[in-house]
Amino acid sequence: PSTPYELAKVQQWQFFEQYSHEPFIAVARFINKYLGLPDDKKEEYAAKQVGGHKALKTMEAELQESHFITGEQVTTADVCLYAYTHVAEDGGFNLSQYPAIQNWLTQMEELKGFTAML
Repeated sequence: PSTPYELAKVQQWQFFEQYSHEPFIAVARFINKYLGLPDDKKEEYAAKQVGGHKALKTMEAELQESHFITGEQVTTADVCLYAYTHVAEDGGFNLSQYPAIQNWLTQMEELKGFTAML
């Protein structure tokens, strides 16, 4: 970012990723994919769904207004949010109800130099 305001927006979304996105989406993914959704984790998993969908709805609203999370250029905030968003379905989050997020994921994957991790 070239201005203090734009930098603040990037940092705001990076804090969002750490405190409103990752604790729900990443943890739900871990419980489901790596633990196999054991009975003793089902209540926690269900609670993570609520917070995860809240985070995805927040992102969806923002991405309906711009190509990337802070505007028309990709930033580190997009990279941070891409990490768990692109695998959110592993945590039970159906991304088909978030078309702007789906478009954003495609745009991220089409960036020059993008390399998918296996």
